Amino acid sequence: MDPRRNILLVDDDPVVLEVINECLQPYYQTRIAMRGAKALELARLHPLPDLVLLDVDLPDMQGYEVCTELKNDPLSAQIPVIFLSSHSDVGDITRGLGLGAVDYVTKPVAPPILLARVQTHLRLREARDLLQDQNAHLEHLVSKRTRDLETKTTELQSSQDLTIVALGSIAETRDNETGNHIHRTRAYVEVLARLLGKTAKFSAIARTKDWEMIWKFAPLHDIGKVGIPDSILLKPGSLTAEEFNVMKRHTVLGRDALRLAEDRVDMYGAFFRIAMEIAYSHHERWNGSGYPEGLSGEAIPLAARLMAVADVYDALISKRVYKEAMPHETAVDIICGESGKHFDPRVVDCFIEAADEFRIIASRFSDT
Repeated sequence: MDPRRNILLVDDDPVVLEVINECLQPYYQTRIAMRGAKALELARLHPLPDLVLLDVDLPDMQGYEVCTELKNDPLSAQIPVIFLSSHSDVGDITRGLGLGAVDYVTKPVAPPILLARVQTHLRLREARDLLQDQNAHLEHLVSKRTRDLETKTTELQSSQDLTIVALGSIAETRDNETGNHIHRTRAYVEVLARLLGKTAKFSAIARTKDWEMIWKFAPLHDIGKVGIPDSILLKPGSLTAEEFNVMKRHTVLGRDALRLAEDRVDMYGAFFRIAMEIAYSHHERWNGSGYPEGLSGEAIPLAARLMAVADVYDALISKRVYKEAMPHETAVDIICGESGKHFDPRVVDCFIEAADEFRIIASRFSDT
C-alpha cells in the first residue's frame, strides 16, 4: 500500500469517521469532512484526493449531489467515489453507480472489507492512469510521426511492405518453396489489378488505393500453411482425401490468424478485410466447386479471384517435388481453358492481355 495516497472521508457521524480513519490511517493519508460543501472544498485542494468515501446522507446536501458536482468538475471528475450508506436498496445502489460512483459499501462498515475495496479501486485507478500516460505518449508519437510524414512516407511504406512479404515467406519456407513465389504472385496480381481496374465495370467503383492493397497483401495468401502438419505439407506424393481435407484448412487458419491480429491491435478496415479475403477465398472457383465455402461467381471476393489466377499460373510453371514445371504456353492454355469454370472470365481476359508480362515476371523472379 502506498502511504502517499490520499483518501477523503465524508460522513456526518463521528463514530463512523473514527472507525474508517483508524482503518485507513496506517496505510493512507486522510482528509475528513462532515458536510457536503466542505467535502467539495477539500476535493479540490492539491494534491487532489485519490479516492472519496462519501456518505449518502449529509446534513446540508445529499451525497448524490456531492458526487454529481465532483463528476461535473473536470478537476475532480476522475476521482473514484465509493458511497457509504446504511441502506442497501437496489435502487439506491443503482442511482449511485449511475452518477459515476465505482462502488457502494453498507454501514456499519466492516474495516477489512472497506480496506480491500479501497485497495482494489486505487489499483484500478493506477492502471487507468498508466494507460492514459501510455495513450498520451502514443498520441505524441503519432503527432510527431504525422509532422514528419511527408519526408518519411516512402520509408514507412517500404517497411510495411517488407513486413507483409516477410510474413508471407514464413509459410512458403515451410512449404519448401522459395521466397520468389511470393514476389512472382505479388507481381502477377499487381498486373491483373492494374488492367482490371481500367475496365468499364471496375474503373468507377474502386480507388487506386484499393487495387494497391490487393496486390500488396497477396503475399499473405498462404499464411495459414504455418498451421498444417509437416507430414501433410511436405508430403512428396499425392495427398489422400483425408490429408487434403486437412490441407484445405490453411484457408481457415489464415483467415483466423489475420482476424486475431485485427482484434489484438484494435484496427479495423480495408487492410485486414482484403488480407482475410485473399487468405480465406483464393481457392474458391467461379463455378462453385472450390473451397472452403463453395462460393461461386461474384460471391467470391474480387481480391481472391485475382489471387486464384496468379497462384495457379505460378504453380503450373514451377517445379515441385511431385511434378515438373510446365512451359509458359501450356500454363496459359490451361488458364484460358478454365475461364468461367475455375476463374472469373474477366480476370482471365486480363491475364491473356498480360501473358507476356507474366512470362517476364516469371523469368525475373525465377527459382533458378
